[in-house]
Amino acid sequence: MTTSERTVKHDPRNEAASQPGADPRGILIVDLGTQYAQLIARRIREAHTWCEIAPPRKALEYAARMNLAGIVLSGGPASVYADDAPEVPRQLLELGVPVLGICYGMQWMSQELGGSVQGADKREFGRRAIHVERAQGIFEGVTGDTLVWMSHGDQVVRLPAGFEVYASSDTCPFAAVGDPARGFFGVQFHPEVSHTQLGTEFITNFVYKVCGLKGDWQPASIVEREIEKVRALVGTDGEVVLGLSGGVDSSVAAVLVHKAIGDRLHCIFVDNGLLRHGERDIVEATFKEHMAMDVTIVDATDRFMGSLKGVTDPEQKRRLIGRDFVDVFKHEALRFKSAHFLGQGTLYPDVIESVAAHGGNTAVIKSHHNVGGLPKDLNMTLVEPLRELFKDEVRAIGRFLGIDARIVNRQPFPGPGLAVRIVGEVTSERARILRAADHIVTSEIEAAGLHTGLWQYFAVLLPLRSVGVMGDARTYEYTCALRVVESSDGMTADWAALPTELLRKISSRISNEVRGFNRVVLDISSKPPATIEWE
Repeated sequence: MTTSERTVKHDPRNEAASQPGADPRGILIVDLGTQYAQLIARRIREAHTWCEIAPPRKALEYAARMNLAGIVLSGGPASVYADDAPEVPRQLLELGVPVLGICYGMQWMSQELGGSVQGADKREFGRRAIHVERAQGIFEGVTGDTLVWMSHGDQVVRLPAGFEVYASSDTCPFAAVGDPARGFFGVQFHPEVSHTQLGTEFITNFVYKVCGLKGDWQPASIVEREIEKVRALVGTDGEVVLGLSGGVDSSVAAVLVHKAIGDRLHCIFVDNGLLRHGERDIVEATFKEHMAMDVTIVDATDRFMGSLKGVTDPEQKRRLIGRDFVDVFKHEALRFKSAHFLGQGTLYPDVIESVAAHGGNTAVIKSHHNVGGLPKDLNMTLVEPLRELFKDEVRAIGRFLGIDARIVNRQPFPGPGLAVRIVGEVTSERARILRAADHIVTSEIEAAGLHTGLWQYFAVLLPLRSVGVMGDARTYEYTCALRVVESSDGMTADWAALPTELLRKISSRISNEVRGFNRVVLDISSKPPATIEWE
């Protein structure tokens, strides 16, 4: 029986998933230590399908609470025969749903089902051509040779009973295998990374053809689900205080919460002296005047600048800014007797980069002021309707909700604002000159019509002074760095090449119009090894 002939059994959860507020049917991703777990999730979401990530120790717990339609076992750095190999519950293979094992996941599944895994004669890393031998299952519609991304030191040398070869390479005879009767598939390569030529098709085939899902994770269903979750959490008389920055995330979160509970939402916009040009005016006009939302403007510039005085460590900056934000919210919340909830625009990548949220081995890159840093005495319950979403999903929701395109399409802006774009100590004067330079960068790129293909484009203040000459006089001023990147999700990024004449114009304007800068440099670093922000 081929996978395309495999019947998706009747499951009463299909009916439950169609009811308002019910969890959609989806895929469980078991994170076995890979750095790519979020990429697997993103590819599944791109197939308009819900998914969640869990560590192996919690995989069965997640599976039990989900409307489970399939499982993906990720790659990982360990060897399945090593003493420190992740302990994966065998019961995952007994839940009656399809399973896709990627790299380590394939090796674990093969060994668990009676196959054999050994160290390869030569570690394989990079692009390799595989030959598709069965254009079925995850390879439906794919024939001949295609390029994939390999990264492994072990490989399967004997298949379990019931498994067949679906693709092979010169160095890896079992590059892809499957047991179509059970819906079990394994690939030695990484379909989730962009280097794999048809990776999206392979994952989509698993989601649609093997798991029988229909791609119903769409903006309308996401909005309905999140509104129901907010209502269930907040109740009929609870009130929410939400930090509104005017960026995409907090704006979409505010509109979602407002649709759920109406005027019981109280937005707090904090002017911390670290905002972009015109930010305060835009927020006040858009949400307070046009959307008739309850928005309180709090000028806390002196408080934030006082806290940051003399501070140069990036993590300490973030912690102090996060602390002050929380304190401001706590103070403002006193005006609302039932405001026991704090709304935030936290996104999935925020969680991934800040903490090993799912118990995996992913390293902490940087902390976010709205993730994992709230004090125990806050006495407020978090409301985060975007916590499980990627940026492109949030933008799609924003468009669906009819939010002004100027806000929905805005480039991401860090929670700590300009503080993490001022290397070293933050002062009001440094913030002033950086704000002016940043406005030149953004306005010129947007005027040239080049912003639509960019992820972020901004200015950075480097505390490096150098000698310059202006009007026959010697200057000794700061350096302005231009950071312009392309990305699809912010998890990885590459620098973008702007036209020479545009760079020349931006540099000239900054040097001539912003007193404090006499030198402009271009950051041409990708992520990794760098991050998009400088701090």
